[in-house]
Amino acid sequence: MHQRVFEGIVAGHHFNNRIKMIMADTWLTSLITATPQEGFELALTLSRRGVKYTQTDPEILKKLRADYANSAEGLTAASQVVAINFQTIATANNYWRS
Repeated sequence: MHQRVFEGIVAGHHFNNRIKMIMADTWLTSLITATPQEGFELALTLSRRGVKYTQTDPEILKKLRADYANSAEGLTAASQVVAINFQTIATANNYWRS
């Protein structure tokens, strides 16, 4: 399923092979975390991986990093992605209520 979505979004020269390799790495088995801190760290990981799935060329990714790292708009957008991921994780964990 994910592969078809990504193929539709990006047309890259080695994109299909790279996505197959990334998607073969099953690392997310649950959104459940023991603490809000662990939830936030998972949100950061989800956000970073989302960027890697979207831009599969490491050289381009490295080149573009300087652009958004020095951009208030870019940093705000990145923070919004992390916040949305954290909101999803908090909901999955019932906001860590006992």
